[in-house]
Parts: sequence; C-alpha cells; structure tokens
Amino acid sequence: MSEYDKVRPGKLKLKGDKIKGKKRKHKHKSHEEHTPQIDADTIKHGNWWRISKIEDITGPVAIEFGKHTYLKALDNGLFTLGAPHNEGEGPSPEEILTGVFISERKVAFKSGYNKYLRIEKNGVVTGRSDAIGPSEQWEPIFQDQKMALLGWNECFMSVDDEESVIAKSKKANVEEFLTIRCHTFKEANPLKDVPQEEQGSLKQVEINYVKKFQKFQDKRLRLCTEDSKDLKKAKDEGTFHETLLDRRSKMKADRYCK
Repeated sequence: MSEYDKVRPGKLKLKGDKIKGKKRKHKHKSHEEHTPQIDADTIKHGNWWRISKIEDITGPVAIEFGKHTYLKALDNGLFTLGAPHNEGEGPSPEEILTGVFISERKVAFKSGYNKYLRIEKNGVVTGRSDAIGPSEQWEPIFQDQKMALLGWNECFMSVDDEESVIAKSKKANVEEFLTIRCHTFKEANPLKDVPQEEQGSLKQVEINYVKKFQKFQDKRLRLCTEDSKDLKKAKDEGTFHETLLDRRSKMKADRYCK
C-alpha cells in the first residue's frame, strides 16, 4: 500500500480539545454479519440506516450532512449539497455513491458517474478519478457517536458556505460531522450452522445422506421405498439420524450398514 497507509491518525481532533501524544491501539476484529435494526431513524431516512462500523461501508451508500441533506454528484466532477428531503425519503440517485472497503481503516467512494472521490491539492473534493490511489482513500473516524471522514491531506470532509464539498480543516467541528447511510441489508443466514446435508426438505435430506454414504457400484441412487412419514416424527423425537441409517440399511448399499 502507499506511504499514507503507514500513518494512522488518532481520534477526532475536536476544536478546543488538547491533543494527547499517546495513541490508542485498536485490536483487529473479524468481519461479522451485521443486520441493522429497523429503528425510527432508519424509517425517517427511507430505510437507509446509519453506519457505525467501517466494514459496513460497502455497496450503495450516501453521505449525509445535517438532516436529510446528502452529498450530490454533478456532471462536471464536482460535488455539492443536495436539496433537503422530506422525512421518510431516501437519497436521490445522484446522491447515491458506491462504498469500497479497502482495509480495516480505509475506504473509497465512487460516484454514479463511475469516478472515485479524491481531494485535490486546493482541498476541493472531486469525482474524476478512474482508479483508487492515495488521494482517493478516506479514513472514517468514529468518536462519541460522531463521525467524520479524514482524507490523504489529513483534513476532514465538509461543505463550505457555497455548498461545495471540501477537505481543508485539520480539526473536526460541527461542519465536519457527517453520517454515512447504507441501503444494503446483510441478512443473517439461519442455516449457517446447519450441515449442508441437512438443508432442505426431509426427502431432500434423505437423498443428501444417501448420496454421501451410498456405495455407487452401478451409479444408481437407491432410496428406501417405505413411507417417509416417520421421518418427521423421528426428527421431533431426536432419532432422525438413526432412522435415516435404518432406511439406508434396508437398501444394503450404505458403506456404514452391515
């Protein structure tokens, strides 16, 4: 990675705060499935939920300044603040970005024009890059339920008086606080702890186990022809696997049946 990745900024530099020399070390956490809670805030924003972890910045996202106003991409490669939305509305298409997770502390954003956001030397945020380099990488900083985006120039993203998007302040004040919202729900998989063989209907489960243990001498699948209504009862009583084994043993084709 670039030399910028070797520098890890500390906490949010709030105006009036004293900067301490000691930095807090963060332990790396593995990525976990995250199912956001459908709360009042999410409903007020058209089911776009507030991101609180960097690994969730992926897929369709929107950057919100204030309340119901989002970063908006212009066709000239610049950005501005879009018009306020009514409660219950989500961002407009031109206000939707694509989040790209790069590392445990860096992300990138791509506009609807397929260009990556970057900070120019004059501090103006543009969307004119075709690839991700040091200037296109951002570090989300979380502190006290507040969030800000730190760029390669060690300045935070904000919106100026003319509603142009810039990154010129090295300290995060109210103007630099923002919210990143996501519309992608990562559904928890209720079958993730269930063996592959036991996923599906009872009939499919029996077929799965026959395929797993049958000795295919003639490459023909042999299923027990008896009524399978006892399988449900056996599953409820905790004798499901024994019943499956008995049914396979009657076909005299299972490698574990004598």
